[in-house]
Amino acid sequence: MMIRPAGPDDAPAMADLLNAIIAIGGTTAHEQPKSPDTVRHDYIDGPGTLTCVVAEEAGQILGWQAVDQHHGEVHIGTFVSPHTQAKGIGAQLFAQTRALCAAKGINEIFAAIRADNVPGLAYYARLGFTDVGAEPDYALVTGQVVGRIFRKLTLR
Repeated sequence: MMIRPAGPDDAPAMADLLNAIIAIGGTTAHEQPKSPDTVRHDYIDGPGTLTCVVAEEAGQILGWQAVDQHHGEVHIGTFVSPHTQAKGIGAQLFAQTRALCAAKGINEIFAAIRADNVPGLAYYARLGFTDVGAEPDYALVTGQVVGRIFRKLTLR
């Protein structure tokens, strides 16, 4: 498996992976499918994007991770194929992301994780992210209250 920077040509495969995760539900706050153009703008080369890397094997994107600036803070999002979760892909993505962030002088990264996303909470805890806040009343568009946990990692 290779971890590499995402490029514009990756947007369709990244959108397909994200949309599959959205369709399953439960592990992302995203609720509506994203087009390849939206994925490209929001995660690959849009004005707020700081880093974006993909995990690729045999020409297939197995996961991706993006860091962007959002409301004056640096935020991270991680998306791994449901068929390949818990196999170390997220850790490999983050090793590259961490190095890229450090090279850019980024000192801290925030993650907003649904409170019912047990695998996501465990993943960010393993990386060293610590709780800095919560939004217990966070609700999906359906009205279902799932809550949200805010975590931060200091890089330096």
